[in-house]
Amino acid sequence: MKNALMTAALACFLAMQFSCKSGEQKPRMNTFKEKYSYMIGLDVGNEFKRMKTEMDYNAFLWGVKDMVGSRSLLLTPAALDSVKMEFSAMMQQSPEGQAMQQQAKEIGDKNLKASEAFLAENKKKPGVVTTASGLQYLVLKKGSGAKPKTTDKVKVNYRGTLLDGNEFDSSFKRGTPAVFPLTGIIPGWTEGLLLMNVGSKYKLFVPSTLAYGPRPDGPGGPNSMLIFEVDLLGIEP
Repeated sequence: MKNALMTAALACFLAMQFSCKSGEQKPRMNTFKEKYSYMIGLDVGNEFKRMKTEMDYNAFLWGVKDMVGSRSLLLTPAALDSVKMEFSAMMQQSPEGQAMQQQAKEIGDKNLKASEAFLAENKKKPGVVTTASGLQYLVLKKGSGAKPKTTDKVKVNYRGTLLDGNEFDSSFKRGTPAVFPLTGIIPGWTEGLLLMNVGSKYKLFVPSTLAYGPRPDGPGGPNSMLIFEVDLLGIEP
């Protein structure tokens, strides 16, 4: 939803002279700017059509211009938060919103069942350790360096895959190690990295409860477990 609204704002910014009022002069499609503005407008219009959301285009464009021009806003931050919550509730109660929630539930139930079955079998394999939280890990290489603390930043190379083997992220492919604080990542990563010495390589089997849980925007959708191969390269205080 947020992406759709941001895309809409971008579209109207690119076509600022097109005020969305009836009777406005039809664009000629002579310039590339006209063409890509029209293309984005079609995408935005399709999103609004799919959402079945009635828009006050004057208020909509005024909001775009206020933001782009750094003008004073017509609503306070508290009022905007209230509107966002009410709008989100409205969309969730719509037929389209309810259908999306039902679809997310079905996907989540399927992912959770598959994850539980995998973890139950995986913990029986040689070398696999299961912690009290449900995290499973396999030591691929044992390093001899220091262990990080929760207050540290770590430098790692990693590869993340879903249960079906599809890769969703990889610092190896990007060619640059990742650096991040241990407090700013999913719980399964934090727990796993605290077990590792610098120079170690672990394979982490992260249940959804230690990843993104029922959130639909996580890799693999709601209730997906994630598998990571992680090289701990260094610690930055």
